Amino acid sequence: MGDRRGRLDALAGILRGSEDPISGVELAERLGVSRQAIVQDIATLREEGLPIVATSRGYREERRPPSFRRSFAVCHQADQIYRELSLVVSMGGRVLDVFIDHPIYGELRGNVDVGSQEEVDRFLTLMETTGRHPLLSLSDGFHLHTVEAPSEGVLRDIEEGLRNAGFLVSF
Repeated sequence: MGDRRGRLDALAGILRGSEDPISGVELAERLGVSRQAIVQDIATLREEGLPIVATSRGYREERRPPSFRRSFAVCHQADQIYRELSLVVSMGGRVLDVFIDHPIYGELRGNVDVGSQEEVDRFLTLMETTGRHPLLSLSDGFHLHTVEAPSEGVLRDIEEGLRNAGFLVSF
């Protein structure tokens, strides 16, 4: 597909038509271009206002109904990530990201995007099989998460759950 505008429109259509994330490699194969071309096209579509999120499983269009979001400051070690994420999703939340304030680089942020136990399991499996270290390893366990939930009440319950589990940092 040589015409870039046509490729951008096709890419947007593929993302709109899929409920699940699609990997950059698969998108490149479908459109007959390189993975790098897909990365550039995703950036262009985002600039044009298409709400595309990148997850550990690929790209997808953001289509969630309006929800409530809050950032929670937490502290724990890597061996407690599963417990922390499982707690949030079991209470009806979705962990969108993780971020730290690095003394040299400033804010470092990574996508997490888990809202079910299955997604938590897949996320931890990916972390384990790649051998990569989580951001919290750069900040002595201190990090923040943006959490999304269907109501303020659910966010309050998640906050209480994180506090009771000993994860929540109070200022």
